[in-house]
Amino acid sequence: MIDLDELKFDNGLIPAIAQDNETGEVLMFAYMNREALEKTIETGIMHYWSRSRQKLWKKGESSGHLQTVKELLVDCDMDVLLAKIEQEGGACHKGYRSCFYRNIEGEVVGEKMFNPEDVY
Repeated sequence: MIDLDELKFDNGLIPAIAQDNETGEVLMFAYMNREALEKTIETGIMHYWSRSRQKLWKKGESSGHLQTVKELLVDCDMDVLLAKIEQEGGACHKGYRSCFYRNIEGEVVGEKMFNPEDVY
């Protein structure tokens, strides 16, 4: 296993991309601190650091839309993580499968999976 001390955390955080293990679809981008990474490795469920709430966040804790880790990759500079995951339900808190549900023109191109008001 890679020594976590060798990872390049910026202000205690490292970017993490969640990608569907089967389709390759990018589902979301978030940050992890060391504790989130350690919890992810320990449990096999994605954990992140919520910058807005300033706390550890287990993905799917309130919605039930868990992300199960299939593979965790580190980039060549050791400053970005790529999590290949199995996504239950939608990844986006706005109800879409992916957080990347609209194009630059603002057109919704993603699949709506659930109503956030029913989940949060």
